[in-house]
Amino acid sequence: MSTALKRLGPADHGRPMTLEEFMAATAIEGYQYELIDGKLYVSPLPNLPENRVEDWVYFKLKLYAHYHPDVTNFVSNKARVFVPSRRRVTNPEPDVAAYRNFPLELPWDSVRWQDVSPVLVIEVLSLDDPDKDLVRNVELYLQVPSIKEYWLFDTREDPERLRLQVRRRYRGRWRLLEFGPGDSYTTKLLPNFTLTLDPRS
Repeated sequence: MSTALKRLGPADHGRPMTLEEFMAATAIEGYQYELIDGKLYVSPLPNLPENRVEDWVYFKLKLYAHYHPDVTNFVSNKARVFVPSRRRVTNPEPDVAAYRNFPLELPWDSVRWQDVSPVLVIEVLSLDDPDKDLVRNVELYLQVPSIKEYWLFDTREDPERLRLQVRRRYRGRWRLLEFGPGDSYTTKLLPNFTLTLDPRS
């Protein structure tokens, strides 16, 4: 059976796949496709309010990276994160990921997602599948040694009144910090960076 000949969609959620099949497949638009423990995980793309939050924090980090390439020199909203400790291929796709020492000097077609790993991953809570971000990704991102922080933006009350959960790696576990609308967050991971929880800022 050749997965490359079939167009993937929501009905294929849970379907066993190899990485090669996954990379070769075409897919119905409007969904996010990930490989988790060798099975296809299909979830809806964010609604516009959640997408605006994603775009807002992506811009903030891109701007920071522009001025602080010694701290983080690459930020992506299309990343794949390969989890090394799983028995079968597992590559969640965070909404935003920031990298330190990304090999920008190498030819672009010589670097694969398997070759790099972020220091920061960010999700905007999936309203259709909150467990993906609140449970599944909490476990998976902890298993990626390079990831020092996992930020989760919660828009359930109001996308313009954000809540933020920050998980910081501490002695092999996550330490949870929580922030509400209008609060400011700073971190040693990103010196001289302040994020105020106002998506209109």
